[in-house]
Amino acid sequence: MAARILIVEDDSDIAELVGRYLDKAGFTTERVASGREALGRVASRPPDLLVLDLMLPHVDGLEICRIIRASEKTAAIPIIMLTARAEESDRIVGLELGADDYLPKPFSPSELVARVRALLRRAQRSGAAIRTVTYGPILVDSDRHLVTSNGQDVVLTAKEFLLLVYLMQHRGRVLSRDVLLTDVWGYRYTGGTRTVDVHVRRLREKLPLLIDALVTVKQFGYKLLDPPPAGTAR
Repeated sequence: MAARILIVEDDSDIAELVGRYLDKAGFTTERVASGREALGRVASRPPDLLVLDLMLPHVDGLEICRIIRASEKTAAIPIIMLTARAEESDRIVGLELGADDYLPKPFSPSELVARVRALLRRAQRSGAAIRTVTYGPILVDSDRHLVTSNGQDVVLTAKEFLLLVYLMQHRGRVLSRDVLLTDVWGYRYTGGTRTVDVHVRRLREKLPLLIDALVTVKQFGYKLLDPPPAGTAR
């Protein structure tokens, strides 16, 4: 079945353009024009991916992102955020709240299609490549898109999940930010390496073991220690 994509955009011309390109690429699209309507649609039938404008009536894109990430039912939905704001601070706020990708307006519809494909492809490949893996008290179950730490469920965004899986698959290796962007984000990401740092910080906050286990290699990238730090269960 074609992946279902919900387009949340109050500019009808942009929504129509995005929808036309995604439909042509083989996806199934739905369009809504307000934040309130978007939340209702996501709650009733979560899409496979969300294309989300930042500036919306009733509920803005940042609040929608926060609400979606706070619910276990919807936390894993990939989100691409669109905005007319080009400042880095706005991009970082969106990433902090759980957006997986960010496109400033005006953007190329073909590039948006490529990023949608990349996000969906990486999610599918992650599930196919690894089923269940452990690292200390952390367990990742790709079949159910479930992460637990010491037996407690941990809610991760789609991109946090993919990054964690990639780090666990490559434990003990020093990984540059550029490599992480290319392999985890699925294309040559143009948003800057700060994106990696934001997602690493969120992983450390949600999985305290990673505060010590996921080591920052100055001016280069990160390494997940192998074996895990002493004192953690295998």
